[in-house]
Amino acid sequence: MNLSTFLWAIGGTQFIFLMTALGAATVFFLRDFEPRFQAVLPGFAGGVMTAASFWSLLLPAIEQARAEGRVPAWLPAAAGIVLGALFLLAAEDLQKGAREEGLLFTAITLHNIPEGMAVGLAFALAGEGESLAAALTLALGIGVQNFPEGAAVSLPLRSRGMGRGRAFLWGAASGVVEPVFGLLAVFAASLARPAMPWLLSFSAGAMLYVTARELCPAAEGRAGALGFVGGFALMTALDVALG
Repeated sequence: MNLSTFLWAIGGTQFIFLMTALGAATVFFLRDFEPRFQAVLPGFAGGVMTAASFWSLLLPAIEQARAEGRVPAWLPAAAGIVLGALFLLAAEDLQKGAREEGLLFTAITLHNIPEGMAVGLAFALAGEGESLAAALTLALGIGVQNFPEGAAVSLPLRSRGMGRGRAFLWGAASGVVEPVFGLLAVFAASLARPAMPWLLSFSAGAMLYVTARELCPAAEGRAGALGFVGGFALMTALDVALG
């Protein structure tokens, strides 16, 4: 791993954390989401995460597995997806019984872990000769969907009577894991290049689980469906145009 890769990874993971914190800061300006806004934002975030899972994680994983030829190209992608989803499922089970605000915070924090990993791995791939634009696009896409996630933690806590400052800190803290696990993923990738297809697919599986478990159910009606399509289209356009 060269210094340039490390610095890009720091910048990318810090950006997605900053977007989470900016979303949490809406607690100082807004009382709550409008009903239609509540449906559009989860749908949009779900579309972004689904597209990012395919274009920036699964597709590179399949291509690298095919190029290396150690295992069938489909195996790391399929197994990694399942393992990533099972990881979050187990993590959810471990945090049951927490207080209500703790559940909300933990749910967002848990799925921020694979998001940080995904960005770190994307920049690690860029350091190995893959497109830097693809890593930047993934960081941008995850950053965009992190904004409503930060707000999704802080605003409901504020509506339950928590002070604005404390609610903001809870929302911002949910994103702290992203730069930590992002940089850990960079180091892991540099030490275990053959495992890269598995790591990428693992991150994709975790992101898809979050999308199906939390975002899609919250994206109600036409507004949510249009938000999903819009998020998927935007992430697709960015990845193809910049990659």
